[in-house]
Amino acid sequence: MNASLHRHHDNTEHMLRHMPSEAAFDKVSDTFALISDPTRLKILWLLCHCEECVNNIAVAVNMSSPAVSHHLRLLKQSGLLSCRRTGKEMYYKLADTAEAALLHKSIDDIFDIKCPRD
Repeated sequence: MNASLHRHHDNTEHMLRHMPSEAAFDKVSDTFALISDPTRLKILWLLCHCEECVNNIAVAVNMSSPAVSHHLRLLKQSGLLSCRRTGKEMYYKLADTAEAALLHKSIDDIFDIKCPRD
């Protein structure tokens, strides 16, 4: 596209010079698309508060273990979850990353889906 900016002020040009890459916007968009699914959001909320095995997550969200495993794989690939194996069991929890922590805080604060208090 060969359009030019209107000269209202210099702020737009400055911002365009510092605009993040398409890949950065794609990553943010993909993350929001990922958590737009209510089941994945429930799984993420649960795993923000405890480490849990696939079977218990499946019971908590009333789905089959294979269906939950699919959702967990997507969340793990995005970097929002981490997992560990103990014997035949896989345990999942919120990843220890700034992005995962910020997402947890956003869910709690912005959308008022609070952490349980003891």
